[in-house]
Order: sequence, then C-alpha cells, then structure tokens
Amino acid sequence: MRDAIRTEAERLGFTAIGFTAATLPAEARARLDRFLAEEMHGGMGWMADRAAQRAHPRALWPEAVSVIALGLNYAPEEDPLATLRQRDRASISVYARNRDYHDVLKSRLKALGRWMVQRWPEQLIKVFVDTAPVMEKPLAQQAGLGWQGKHTNLVSRRHGSWLFLGEIYTTLALPPDPPGTDHCGSCRACLSACPTDAFPAPYRLDARRCISYLTIEHRGPIPEEFRAPMGNRIYGCDDCLAVCPWNRFARAHSEPAFAPRAALTAPKLEEFARLDDAGFRALFSGSPIKRIGRDRFIRNVLIAIGNSATPALRETAEALTHDPDPVVAEAARWASARLAA
Repeated sequence: MRDAIRTEAERLGFTAIGFTAATLPAEARARLDRFLAEEMHGGMGWMADRAAQRAHPRALWPEAVSVIALGLNYAPEEDPLATLRQRDRASISVYARNRDYHDVLKSRLKALGRWMVQRWPEQLIKVFVDTAPVMEKPLAQQAGLGWQGKHTNLVSRRHGSWLFLGEIYTTLALPPDPPGTDHCGSCRACLSACPTDAFPAPYRLDARRCISYLTIEHRGPIPEEFRAPMGNRIYGCDDCLAVCPWNRFARAHSEPAFAPRAALTAPKLEEFARLDDAGFRALFSGSPIKRIGRDRFIRNVLIAIGNSATPALRETAEALTHDPDPVVAEAARWASARLAA
C-alpha cells in the first residue's frame, strides 16, 4: 500500500514522500504553547485561535489514523539573494515569483487523494496545505522528510531548505517511516544571516522581527528599527534558507509553475510604486502576493525605495506622500526624507 502511494505521488511530481501516525509528540505541542505564550506570533491571531487543533492532528479530524507528508521541490536555479545587491530593484522571495504554490500543491494533493479513494474506497481522507491548522514541519520531520533546522524551517538532505509541504490525512493504517534526525551540527549560518536578528536562540523564531512576517502578515507601519535592515526585500525573505549548507545537494526544480516570471525577477521599484489597486490585482493575479493587497505592498516598496540610496527615486516617493492610505503616505514621507538626507 505504501509503495503504491509513493509511486503515484512521484508520478504526480512530488519529490519527497513520507508516512507517520496522526499524532504529535508532547514536545511539539510544548514548543507551540511557548511560542504563543511569549506572543512571538505577533498579529497572527489565527495561530492562537486554533492552537488546539494545530497541536493535535486528531483534534482537527478525530478519524485520522495516518498522515502522508509530501514535499514539492522549489529550489531556484540561480542565487536567490542576487537581487539584494540591486538596490533600485525589488527582491521578492523565491516562492512568490510565479504561481501561488497553494494552488499547485493542493491540486496535486487532491489528485493523489482521488486516486487513493479509488484504490481503497473504504477509507476517508482530507488534504491540507499550510492554510489549515496543521503543524506541517513537525509532521514532515516525523515522517522522515527532513528535520526542523535552527531557522525552524524544514531541511532535507536531498532538497536543502526548498520544499513546499502538504499533507493527506487518512483513515488507513500505514506503517510509519523513521523520523528525520537533526544534521545541523554546530552550524549557525542561518542564524547569522538574519538581517533583523529574528532568532532569539537556535530553533526559535520571533516572528515579530522576521522580514517575511513584517512584509506579508504585519498590518500598519513597519517599525522603524526594521526598516533599514529590510533593504529592498518587498515580499518575504530568503536569507536564512539560502545560506543553508545543505542546499548544495539540492537540484533546481523542474516545475513550470514555479519558473520565475520576468516581471518579478529584479523588477524596478519605480514601476511597482506606480501601481494602483486595479494594476496591482492584474499584475499579481494567481500570485500569493495578491493576498496582501495593494496598500501593504506599496508600503513595502516605499521602504525599499527609502533604502535604495538612489536620489532619482525621491520623486517617486514624494508622489505617494498624500496617498489615501495613511500607512502608505507615512512610508512615502519616510522614504523621501531618507533620500534627501
């Protein structure tokens, strides 16, 4: 049964497949409780709202017996940090440079799920991507896909830090794989690379300091202390992922949906700053960037303009100092003042 599922999953394009029981150890639940108690989740209230379901797979779905953890490689072909050196250009996280991976992953999970139900009709299944209250990384480690590195993301010996994760919960009793073991050793590359010191200790992340959180989840003005360290990162941050030594074993993905769009590869900050709501929606149709909305996106672009050290962009910033959105207008004033200094 496991071999058949693995073969079909590979046929559908999944690059990592593992099996585990629909349960999590007390240690995983304790880490989540500590993270929430220390309010390191920032404004992500949804994490606390469904913490019980997140910490207990069977609290989310009591009938679940086994979990099939699946990974899809998205390792980039080129240096993901190259755009950081082009200060008048926008740096977008590798995963967001084309199609929304949620859509790609979920369609394949559903295809595998349909195949499983046809093969074993007595079972029930549910499929999940990261929009559900599922502790994906601990489950993936438990299923042998890799281990949670010091940057708290999953690390694979075959794929480095570049795996999208999804799960199929099933009522089938499937023998589990051996769990992944930690191979970080004494390495601190990911911790040292973080521009905003978002790791208070190895294996612990303070999301409130993380550029991915600040540019995607955070509403309102970006706190002053994080603006300069953001550089030209306008959506997400790949620094801690990109410097992982295990990436040297990763092969570039071959998924057309993840090939970077030309418009999102080192795009000019000036062009992004001119987007109105309609233009933003049209440009980012089918992209994960669309969900943060035009105003939050332009806020991020203006922070990057302020960090660009390109006086010619001051006029672009000044044009937005009276934007209807007060957060955008404040970011524009900050950027303009930085470029005038």
